[in-house]
Amino acid sequence: MSWQAYVDTSLVATGHVDKGAIISAAGDSAWASSADFQLKPEEMKTIASIVGGDAAAKDKALADGLFIAGSRYVMARAEDRSIYARQGRLGVAVAKTKQAIVIGHHGEAQVAGNTSSTVEGLADYLIGQGY
Repeated sequence: MSWQAYVDTSLVATGHVDKGAIISAAGDSAWASSADFQLKPEEMKTIASIVGGDAAAKDKALADGLFIAGSRYVMARAEDRSIYARQGRLGVAVAKTKQAIVIGHHGEAQVAGNTSSTVEGLADYLIGQGY
C-alpha cells in the first residue's frame, strides 16, 4: 500500500480523522498528506524533536503551542511516542514509529479519543510491518 493510501484509507476513511499526514521520523520530509493538510518544514522538525525525546522542544511547545499545517494548537499531552494537541474543539493526534510519524486531525464532529486510537493503531500496524 502506498503512503497516500494509508492516509486516505487507514486514517480519513475511518471517519475518526478528517485529514492526516505521514512524515519521516527525522522530520525532514512529508511522505503523504491530505490535500488541505500541508506541514511546513519547521513544523515537521519540531514534531520529530518532541516525539524523539527532545525535552527542550517539548517544553517550548507546551509554553508557546504546537504549530501544525500553519495553525497553533495547545499541546495537551506529550508522551513517549505520541502527542495530542487541541485548538478549541479541533485537535491533532501524533504517533511515532521507527521510520515515520503519523498525524491525524479531527474536526468538531469527531471524538478526540477515537482520533488518537486511529492514529496509534496505524502507528502500531506500521511498526509491525518494520516501519
